[in-house]
Amino acid sequence: MTQERHTVVLPGAELALVLHLPDGSAPVPCVIALHGLSAGKDSDKYLLLGDESTRAGLALARFDFRGCGESSGCEDQTTIGTRLEDARAVLALLERHPRIDRRFGILGSSLGGFVALHLAAERAGLPVATWNAPANLEDLGDDAQHSQGIGIPFLLEISSHRYAVSPVGVACHLAIHGEADEVVPVEHGTILHARAAEPCDLVIIPGADHRLTDPGHRRDAVARSLDWLSRYLR
Repeated sequence: MTQERHTVVLPGAELALVLHLPDGSAPVPCVIALHGLSAGKDSDKYLLLGDESTRAGLALARFDFRGCGESSGCEDQTTIGTRLEDARAVLALLERHPRIDRRFGILGSSLGGFVALHLAAERAGLPVATWNAPANLEDLGDDAQHSQGIGIPFLLEISSHRYAVSPVGVACHLAIHGEADEVVPVEHGTILHARAAEPCDLVIIPGADHRLTDPGHRRDAVARSLDWLSRYLR
């Protein structure tokens, strides 16, 4: 496995990206990982995902959204719309990479899963796996909507009802949810599954919390996600 560091340039912003590539020279499919609110590309679950993806013969791209980790900007000035712009820019860069064969899958955790579904809705053919993603931002309550990382632009976007609800009809969607998720209740996972188009599946991990803190829960989510994404990328 090799790792490459890239900078994704947008108007007024730069994103930090790490690309994990399996050994060899042949082009391979790529999974793009989208982290959640006030998180980043360097958490243990994305490092594990990078290792396991390359073992499965897939590339893995993990990056920091604007205002997070090593990327520029302030997170409380970002929205779902800006996160979608970031993800599109990452896709555009990777489409030009000589080791990527232009087949892409998306894996999003928490708010990153919500963004992943909107990206999949506008770009048909992207298989997607989500971990503990919300189905509706308006239903998460005042505590969630006033948490760190959410600023006035985000709240204005929700109040306009743009991107407030997950899209309907996204196919090739695997929804994974922790039974004991203390941030996004498990009912959100069942709603996401009901809104998806076939093929789709729902996996509820017994006892798992929002961050998949338990290493066993994390490994289970990674293994199930890569099995699902590989199925539709091969």
